[in-house]
Amino acid sequence: MNVKPRNLNVTGLKIAIAVSAFVVIPALARAQTPPTKADAQKVVEMITGDKAKMAAYCDIAKLEDQMAQLDEKKDQKKAEELSKQADTLGQKIGPDYVKLMAGLEQVDPDSKEGKDLSAVFEPLDKQCAKK
Repeated sequence: MNVKPRNLNVTGLKIAIAVSAFVVIPALARAQTPPTKADAQKVVEMITGDKAKMAAYCDIAKLEDQMAQLDEKKDQKKAEELSKQADTLGQKIGPDYVKLMAGLEQVDPDSKEGKDLSAVFEPLDKQCAKK
């Protein structure tokens, strides 16, 4: 598979939000407050400092790319399978990541806040693109 540089732009944030729906318990997501830029930066630093977490994040990025292609083809069964894989990987990254992804469900990716949160993930995305 040819991995293209991944930028968590508006489309990427929408995909991350969709994946996060499968990564967390729905009740947790409803009780979650929207994440702040500081919350996102904390998670990015945590992932950057741990090779295993970085690998899991990059694997989730690959799954998100695959899910985006499936969405175009309307292959729901395969999308659910990939979502379960992303769920497992998200759990490996840790509870702070899971909580952040749940909170992203409450953020409009087209808003200034959504774009600011997307920008925080750019260093991770660039690292994944190098692999």
